Amino acid sequence: MRTLKNTCLLFVFVPLILSCNAPTFRIFEKPIVFDEEREKLSLEYLKVRHGLDQETATIEPTMVVVHWTAVPTLEATFNVFNPVQLGGRPELTTASNLNVSAHFLVDRDGTIFRLLPDTTFGRHTIGLNYTAIGIENIGGPDDPLTKAQLKANADLIRYLHKKHKLTYMIGHHEYYDFQGSEIWKETDPNYLTQKQDPGPKFMKQLRKKLSDLNLKSKP
Repeated sequence: MRTLKNTCLLFVFVPLILSCNAPTFRIFEKPIVFDEEREKLSLEYLKVRHGLDQETATIEPTMVVVHWTAVPTLEATFNVFNPVQLGGRPELTTASNLNVSAHFLVDRDGTIFRLLPDTTFGRHTIGLNYTAIGIENIGGPDDPLTKAQLKANADLIRYLHKKHKLTYMIGHHEYYDFQGSEIWKETDPNYLTQKQDPGPKFMKQLRKKLSDLNLKSKP
């Protein structure tokens, strides 16, 4: 009887240790294809675009970049990100055939989906992919992001900060501020795209919710 009692105590204690860094909200797994071809194209992107010769297509996150999709539904957005190769966007294929992607996708009701592991390379922000976790939100200029998405982004970023000790949080439209800094890694100084997502209003609200984290918006 004594042995059984001690064993039960262990089973109660161990899960508490394992769950100490777990999120307090639900993240649904919805992985995009990450096969040998995507790994190969990701490694090529890291080397050619970022000047980093790596053995694995992984990142050490120091920042979060917040986006909007400009695509109206979750499934339509997933279908954009899921293919390995990029199609129909000549302004991006000149740099690489690797498809764009993000690590997380937040639906209009605030539901969070994980498309890629936090430390897997994803193509979502010029010059910063090698160090940035991308969060995409369903919405756009004609469909402003919702209060539920604001809360979901705040919860997710707070969790990611606890996990990775992040330094920066920016909107996609703010990535230009990193040009010329040590953080910026893009081998072609003329390779830029104009972005307006997710807009200053959303980022102001998000920073207010996360003000205690002291995340920087500039290098």
